[in-house]
Amino acid sequence: MAGWFELSNSKDGQFRFVLKAGNAETILTSELYKARASAENGIASVQKNCAEDGRYERKEAKDGRHYFNLKAANHQVIGSSQMYASAASCEKGIESVKKNGSSTEVKDKTDA
Repeated sequence: MAGWFELSNSKDGQFRFVLKAGNAETILTSELYKARASAENGIASVQKNCAEDGRYERKEAKDGRHYFNLKAANHQVIGSSQMYASAASCEKGIESVKKNGSSTEVKDKTDA
C-alpha cells in the first residue's frame, strides 16, 4: 500500500492531516491548523522531508511497548505511530513510513 495523506477538518473548523503508509498501518496525525493553506503546507513539508531528512525517534512506553515520532522540516513532532509490542516491529513501522510516506496523493475529506 502506497502512502497517502488525508486532509480533513475538525468540528471546530480547524484542519489536520493524517499520513497512512505501508503494511504496518502506521498513522501519523499532525497538529491542528487554523487555515487550510497551513495544513497543505504541512503536508508538502512532510512529503518533501519524511523520506529524505526526516528524523524518527523511537521510544519505549511505561508498559514496554514501542512507538516513534516523526520530525520533518519546520514541524517539531508531526505525530506518533501506533504502539508496537516489540522494538523490531517498531523499526519495521519506521522503515514503512520512510519507504511509503512521501506519496503525492492527498485524499480530501474537508467540506471546503
